[in-house]
Amino acid sequence: MESTAITPVILCGGAGTRLWPASRESMPKQFMPLLGELSTFQETMLRVADGSVFGRAIVVTAADFRFVAAEQLQAIGVEADIVLEPARRDSAAAVAVAAEMAARRDPDSVVLALAADHLVRDAEAFVAACRRAAALARQGFVMTLGIAPDRPATGYGYISPGAPLGEGGARVERFVEKPDAATASRYVAEGYLWNSGNFLFRARDMREELAACAPATLAAASAALDAAVRDLDFIRLDARAFAAAPKISIDYAVMEKTQRAGVVPVDCGWSDVGSWTAVWEVSARDAEGNAVRGRASLVATRDSLVHSDGPIVGLVGVDNAVVVASRDAVLVTTRERAGEVKDLVAALRAAGEPEADAHLRIHRPWGWYQRIELGARFQVKRIQVKPGARLSLQKHMHRAEHWVVVSGTAEVTVDDRVWLMGENEAAYLPLGCVHRLANPGKIPLEIIEVQVGSYTGEDDIVRIEDVYGR
Repeated sequence: MESTAITPVILCGGAGTRLWPASRESMPKQFMPLLGELSTFQETMLRVADGSVFGRAIVVTAADFRFVAAEQLQAIGVEADIVLEPARRDSAAAVAVAAEMAARRDPDSVVLALAADHLVRDAEAFVAACRRAAALARQGFVMTLGIAPDRPATGYGYISPGAPLGEGGARVERFVEKPDAATASRYVAEGYLWNSGNFLFRARDMREELAACAPATLAAASAALDAAVRDLDFIRLDARAFAAAPKISIDYAVMEKTQRAGVVPVDCGWSDVGSWTAVWEVSARDAEGNAVRGRASLVATRDSLVHSDGPIVGLVGVDNAVVVASRDAVLVTTRERAGEVKDLVAALRAAGEPEADAHLRIHRPWGWYQRIELGARFQVKRIQVKPGARLSLQKHMHRAEHWVVVSGTAEVTVDDRVWLMGENEAAYLPLGCVHRLANPGKIPLEIIEVQVGSYTGEDDIVRIEDVYGR
């Protein structure tokens, strides 16, 4: 019997460089709490958690973020199948994998493909639109959700609705690229919709459209799924097969070519949160139009955004500013030019600046570490290990280490010796020893690690055993 539940597919493999320095390759924006206490990934998952409407979700993400995604799902009490992409191939390959997975279970199942980094303030309106679009998808249409525009925005693509389909939907007459200001005003006046990038379709219909419009993408996705392996609780796609997929979005690969495209309009307080200007637009603002997150003091300042994850930020006598301060980087721009941050990140990468992609705090499946100081022949780190977690059994070829417990209880392995250490106790790990750090306790373990040697890079790790399969 055909299932009436909609299968959500959450696409969360992007980097979000327009929101640098908060969002970087090592921890992109979909996993960051930019606006509230939850990440947009968590908010997206909660939005499709109603079991009377939605089935078990499929999360498609990069292998580097597998434990982050799993932890954030656990934190909100939601379960999902997590599929790991071995390389970035844009949204078409991810949608093809999800459609193939769903089709193998039930070819007539309806799939909802969602970006993990979008904001929806009216979840009820969003779900109602999904219901209407799903009804049309069951008739064979490949549907998208079109956002009712509240202004002539130049940062979004637009959809021209055509003949009505029922359920409040319409055929897509055409997709158009991001317009200039004058064209955007005309589009809004003529009833165009913003293209949200959220799609609903029957699994077999998307498979048919991919076969017709993007056969190489479908073939690579199918082969990668055929050769996929289980890795702990994850589904790891075959790297060689997946690499054959062209790097293309589902919009270009299918939606702009298919003759089945339909659209359901929705007014749900949607934003793709694609720039710091967009963050300012969806944030609560004071009487002067300022949006502040973190520590800041503003004097004679209007219509500005301050986002601080560390130092206090002071602004005096500036308007329309964007100031984003992290522990190791500061961005200053204007709201009008905030969309050019991606060009800044590209310049930082070209210059070899590590802050372009890496946060000061690096998350690992066992917890995180944060560099405190780096100098010639030494490095100091702060390390936190989750309860019950353990680092890999490893050795180094170029450095010795000293561990000092700040809080919690550490289980220390050095060669054949294993012992427990409490607060303010220390251990010395000589060059070349086989060692491991674990947290057998019920609270987080925090230590200070001092590395001394000729080389302190992260690639000086020889893993002997690792419970996380790295």
